[in-house]
Amino acid sequence: MSRLLVALALLAATLWSAPASAQARSQLGPLCTTETTPADQMVDACSKIIALKVFKGAQLATVYFWRAVGANKKGDYAKVIADSTEAIRLQPSQAVYNLRGSAYYDKGDYDIAIADFDDALKLGPPSGIIFHNRGNAWRGKGDYTKAIADYDMSIKADPRSAFSFQNRGISKEALGDYDGALADINQAIRLDPTLPQPLINRTSIWRAKGDLDRAIADGSEAIRLAKEKPPVNIMTPPNSVLISGYTHRALAYEAKGDYALAREDYKATLAIVASDAGSKASQATAKVRLSLVTDAAAPIPRDAPSPTAQPTTTPAPQQTGAAPAPSPAPAVRGTRVALIIGNGAYAHVKALPNPPNDARAVAKSLRDIGFTVSEGVDLDRAAMQKMTRDFLRDAARAQVAVVYYAGHGVQVDGRNYLIPVDVELKPGTGMTEAMIDMDTIMAGLDDQVRTNILIFDACRNNPMAQQVASAGASRAIEGASGLAAPSSLGAGATLGAGTLIAFATAPGQVALDGEGANSPFSAALSRHLGTPGLEVQQMLTRVRAEVVSSTKNKQVPWSNSSLLGEVYLTAK
Repeated sequence: MSRLLVALALLAATLWSAPASAQARSQLGPLCTTETTPADQMVDACSKIIALKVFKGAQLATVYFWRAVGANKKGDYAKVIADSTEAIRLQPSQAVYNLRGSAYYDKGDYDIAIADFDDALKLGPPSGIIFHNRGNAWRGKGDYTKAIADYDMSIKADPRSAFSFQNRGISKEALGDYDGALADINQAIRLDPTLPQPLINRTSIWRAKGDLDRAIADGSEAIRLAKEKPPVNIMTPPNSVLISGYTHRALAYEAKGDYALAREDYKATLAIVASDAGSKASQATAKVRLSLVTDAAAPIPRDAPSPTAQPTTTPAPQQTGAAPAPSPAPAVRGTRVALIIGNGAYAHVKALPNPPNDARAVAKSLRDIGFTVSEGVDLDRAAMQKMTRDFLRDAARAQVAVVYYAGHGVQVDGRNYLIPVDVELKPGTGMTEAMIDMDTIMAGLDDQVRTNILIFDACRNNPMAQQVASAGASRAIEGASGLAAPSSLGAGATLGAGTLIAFATAPGQVALDGEGANSPFSAALSRHLGTPGLEVQQMLTRVRAEVVSSTKNKQVPWSNSSLLGEVYLTAK
């Protein structure tokens, strides 16, 4: 970013020769247009200059740009976008498009960010900084191949760009190339040993490799560096480095079984003010995981298992009714685990005959191919919450996690909720407190070192609309419109890397419970789950085709994937 400020700085140097109060120019000009000016002073000075109404065109665009820089320092991305847009209207430039694109990136609006970076590249000579920033946006979208290509261009322009080496390494890690990722991140550390960010990203690589002591050591050093010398790059969201450092070290402590230290790090994560989408997602994960390790009856073994440990195929006991069965043994790295729940015996709303059968069929198919399965049928809220939390706790050390739910599901204010069998919604009662929040499950699984597959046959016609209509107009349940398409994991992050979410039907549509023993979707799913050598997205394509055929086009299954390559649930 700093090189893109040069042209604006040169313009700012001549800006104050325009007619205006000499006193105002001498006091306000440098405060507004000096990169090191504290954010509040920069915004205030630029606002006063704008209020003078003596500048127009390119000169006024420069003032709006610098006020946007000040807002960016504060993490106020709405104001960054507003001021950058006004600057672009007055005088488009590479620097302004780059700044606005970076603000959209920090908000999680990756497509708009990419469009701004494209426009920036059209306005001037190739810029390594803009290639780098566009690479970040591609990475945010989960398109790691395009991200790597942009980082390659950035590194070609500036072979000493530590951040480009770091982020190219992150992209390689997401694609499973751990050795290539380590090489790039190690180079970033060599180029600038004072940066905490590469150490944080190396933490996740060590975790993926099962070397938890190295992960903790890198996390600790990163936190020390971030505290000792907070990042001053105006493009780094406030507090984002510390939030990331604490979260990654906490995940390593948790994986090792040191719940006490994990709790402290999760608490530290939540105590920091977050401004950007990535930091908010980290805090959503920290909130869920803090609750899990706080409630844990006993920690998992402290000695981390070998990353080549073989998965166990011992099935977990089936769970029915309100009393929860013991949770399965703690998962180890390399284990494939599944949470299967089927709710049909609803006490206060229309019962569904098939979800228990669906759950049993899917659970059997997964056990047959080597998954450790936690299975629950007709669970009340307490049992459903406990089973879900036990699973999320154990999944922290798994390689693959599958979640399957069949039963009633609703959306409330655009968030999806799964319905326990004892739910009874009355006017004046809290609706969401009686249900299980799907976002909580997704936030608990938001970890780039694991593949997550979440499947919900929960879009069946909702019989609860009339009951909840009087519970408050501000919380509208979409009575017969199915589930909302989840665009995020946790609070505002994009779909987590290595995650696939599948619905029995398209968002906003209603799935069929079926006339036989199983729903059309679950019948097809249980048949195809165990097909040897079938990649998971190919498997879901077969399921989709079968459901469309059997329902005569009344139901079309939907999925959204950020999987980082081919994922096989059975042997090739």
